[in-house]
Amino acid sequence: MAAYHQAPHQPASPVSQRFASLLPSDPAQRIFVGFVVILLGGGATALLLDTPLALLPLVLGVGLLVVFTEWRLLYYLLFLTLAFSRELPLPGGLSMDVPSEPLLLVLTGCVLATVLMRRTAIPGQELRHPLVIILLLMLLWSVVSTIFSVDTTKSVKYLLAKVWYLVPFGLGTLLLVRRPTDVWRLAGLYVISATLTVLVTAAKHAAHGFSFESINEAVQPLYRNHVIYATVLALLLPFALYSIRSTHGKEKMAWWVALVVLVFGLLTSYTRASVLSLPVAGLFYGVIRLRQTRLLLVAVLVAVLSGATYFLSQNNYMLFAPNFEKTVFNGQNFEKHLEATYKLQDVSGMERVYRWVAAGRMAADKPLVGSGPSTFYPEYKRYTVRSFRTYVSENPEKSTTHNYFLLVLAEQGFPGVVLFITLLGAALITIETLYHRTHPGTQPRYVLLACGMSFVIIVFHLLLNELVEVDKIGSFFFINLFMLIRVGSWTKSEVVNL
Repeated sequence: MAAYHQAPHQPASPVSQRFASLLPSDPAQRIFVGFVVILLGGGATALLLDTPLALLPLVLGVGLLVVFTEWRLLYYLLFLTLAFSRELPLPGGLSMDVPSEPLLLVLTGCVLATVLMRRTAIPGQELRHPLVIILLLMLLWSVVSTIFSVDTTKSVKYLLAKVWYLVPFGLGTLLLVRRPTDVWRLAGLYVISATLTVLVTAAKHAAHGFSFESINEAVQPLYRNHVIYATVLALLLPFALYSIRSTHGKEKMAWWVALVVLVFGLLTSYTRASVLSLPVAGLFYGVIRLRQTRLLLVAVLVAVLSGATYFLSQNNYMLFAPNFEKTVFNGQNFEKHLEATYKLQDVSGMERVYRWVAAGRMAADKPLVGSGPSTFYPEYKRYTVRSFRTYVSENPEKSTTHNYFLLVLAEQGFPGVVLFITLLGAALITIETLYHRTHPGTQPRYVLLACGMSFVIIVFHLLLNELVEVDKIGSFFFINLFMLIRVGSWTKSEVVNL
């Protein structure tokens, strides 16, 4: 038998030895160093090339790391950074919210991997909940509408974005948020980042004397406009209020400080809808206490159908066409701005009407499938009525209807908007039902009211804005929905872990 001769050991080169001496001996520390190198390299490249695509290796590296370790940290990191997320343009006229959408993409993979590998189970009754079924039907109809879309690329991007909203904020929430304390932690992280943006905005706004005309400039680049800024603050107020009731000592004091900062930011945002949404949420609280949600929904439906019949009959909507010369923006006087609103002479309000008329005409042209998800701009310009035009109708911001219901109607037809209205009605009825199943002063009751009132605040904003697809707001739209499902499970259990 031939003898086996071991090859002589080759000593490492001086360069290799020097490099090895610079690396930490602990494997965990080496992973951290690698993460920092990728972060700095990707960040520097992104700045030099002015593209977020350079951060893709970082996202993939973090994704692989958290899949095999603890991805819930990434879930909470998302909310700690959400208020600072910014929209960046991509080739082809698309855009991406950074860092939220890359994080959502990684989280989608983590959540799906967890579900498929059955590391953690979600109760079957929660997955079969009517709210989940309606959401799936909405997603299915969006697919149908995409097939007939006037811009398939935009519609497919909408579908992908909807998936990485529903999976992390839906399934991810059911996987991770299992106790009331998890809810307060989640809301607390978002409140931390939101209050920091209020302080930054206030410092910039103060330089202009907190004037109404300077608020949009003050909130940028953290927020696209003051409406999104104010909506974020408004939807977080119920969580701050009920967290105060659920905590003690220094934590309770911290929530009080956060509440004051949020209210200050809301009042100095000069956003009519956001301020009005708070008493609306209070009124709905009275409705659920009196068990009158179904009556309220019927009354709203009758009012909407009656109003639509009136405006469409003999083209009565033309009676409300604005006077182009008198329709202006009173940026230097908030009181005149309010006065112009009810006189139908405020440019922002009448520009909404201009878009609403176009949306109605789009729906009449394609009532079944609409123009396709995420295609309202610039498709609506073919359907506008010149009599309603204002001096801001050029729309350089590329904004849409300023009414989410009409947006869904125009883009996904009558089946799409009926499904969305059904979702809202089912959610509001669920809030009332669970309110009377929970006990006063308990954690499930506080979580229900925080999520329920936050949901009502968001829905009220949808009457004048399209915000479900905005990451800073749509996140809690879906989280609130899925927390209603979780509270329902708590009410069926005698013991709820705090």
